[in-house]
Amino acid sequence: MNLENFDWKSINWRFWRKDKQTQAGAARARPVKRTPRETFVEYVKAIGSAVLIALVLRQFIFQAFTIPTGSMLETLQIGDFLFVNKFLYGAKTPDRIRVPVINWTIIDDLPVLRLPAIRQPRQGDIIVFEYPRNRNEDYIKRCVAVAGDTVAVREGVVYVNGLAFESNLGDPDADHTCIPTWTDPESCPAPRAKKDQAHYVRNPRNHRWPWDGMPDPYVVPEGTIFMMGDNRYNSMDSRYWGPLDLKLIKGKALFIYWSWDRDRHLPRFSRLGDLVR
Repeated sequence: MNLENFDWKSINWRFWRKDKQTQAGAARARPVKRTPRETFVEYVKAIGSAVLIALVLRQFIFQAFTIPTGSMLETLQIGDFLFVNKFLYGAKTPDRIRVPVINWTIIDDLPVLRLPAIRQPRQGDIIVFEYPRNRNEDYIKRCVAVAGDTVAVREGVVYVNGLAFESNLGDPDADHTCIPTWTDPESCPAPRAKKDQAHYVRNPRNHRWPWDGMPDPYVVPEGTIFMMGDNRYNSMDSRYWGPLDLKLIKGKALFIYWSWDRDRHLPRFSRLGDLVR
């Protein structure tokens, strides 16, 4: 065997390369040991990132709401859960810092920055907004008129600029508060005592604007919109607290992702995925 002509370099290279690959594979196979502190920091980072993403989505993109009353029947049912588009009208930065669940305000009246809107509210949009008289409450109504429009209500029909505004009226008896009373006060403790039910409508007619018949047509001011519930016989809306300031708008209702029938204690599967319009 002629050792002088043997290719020692190629043999050494192949063995060297194989050895390096084996060492690298072994290094990858060995788990990296972390201290409890490092593990805790990693968990905090992961949870913090998830919470931050959720807060950004909730504040600027989408937010979930539920329907507690019948003011939007028949369009929205009590127990509907829906998503709201918050960037269509221009999402805004928080104007206050509150403690979740208990809604305790820590800091109020923060400077608000509203992002550019894709479009402005239009007649017929179903909108979620802060209730003007208590901004801790969220309301949902339909926009029936925008700034400059003339609104009138006659015989249960809404007229905007002289034209009837079509809408599916809800049940006028929906969402009433029923208070049982006894005909004989002395028999109140008796379990078989005869009861009468007194119905109290949520929006009595003695408010500033009656639900039917406005003395003069109303012109919606600039920077506001006129909101009404589809169940206009039983809805606290712009007829009672005036036009809605655009600054209080949260977003436009998109679709129903869940619906629960509180009377039957059953889900309404037929409503899942329905667009809100």
